[in-house]
Amino acid sequence: MAARARTAAALLAAALLLAAASGCTGSGSGGGTERPTTPSPSTVQATPTDRSPHGVLLSAQLALHEARRSEYRATLGEDRGKGALFWAPKAVLQYRGEADTRKLMVLDTSAYVGGDPQTAARLGGPHWEKYTGGRNPYAALIDRINPVVATNAAAAADDPVLVGEEKLLDTSVEHYRVTLTAARYAAAQTQFDQGRRQALEHALGPGDVVLDLWLNDRDQLVQLRRAAAEVDTIGYSEFGSSALSVQAPAEADIAPESGATAPPFP
Repeated sequence: MAARARTAAALLAAALLLAAASGCTGSGSGGGTERPTTPSPSTVQATPTDRSPHGVLLSAQLALHEARRSEYRATLGEDRGKGALFWAPKAVLQYRGEADTRKLMVLDTSAYVGGDPQTAARLGGPHWEKYTGGRNPYAALIDRINPVVATNAAAAADDPVLVGEEKLLDTSVEHYRVTLTAARYAAAQTQFDQGRRQALEHALGPGDVVLDLWLNDRDQLVQLRRAAAEVDTIGYSEFGSSALSVQAPAEADIAPESGATAPPFP
């Protein structure tokens, strides 16, 4: 009877993970110590408490669900930037590009671009331009940076592989790799509407998507590499830190909305 209850609980946990907006609902520590280097069989139901590649990726989803925010450093194609990202309860992004004096702040469906002397000179005083609408104008950028999006896709792959244990910035990490189609990557984002999934699939381009994920000893995603239409490499730190904060600019420092389309960024 107890064994049947444990099996039912494991299946329920896995179903909740696949259906949840962030792909997770719980804590992310694992059980045993075995680290298989071969893909976990697709006929076996993985859970966040086993240490198969599938189980570890489910645990990584849970770790992100608990953290809800992090700092990041990103190389997106040829652009480099850094900032802070909140992925729950609503999307909040701060992005500062290395090759651009402007900054970007996104708070749910409102975006602010500028914050630099050149913008103030162009606007005649205010440092920021505001863009609003029914949809987040920088959703595509957030989807590239958001670790939840990548981890959802990785957990949905059929054959995740443990590449091995490596050193990353003097920290021991485990390197996992998955390969899946752009359609499968987008379909794993059950938290998105159909239009956003289609836009994501289009942005990934034709061909396979190869995801490399480096997880620390708490199954936190500390580095991601995604090879698709472009190659993105993103490092994450300060998971769940209460010191992370992104605030909208003061109203007096924002130019009146012009109705213009939000500019490309980065």
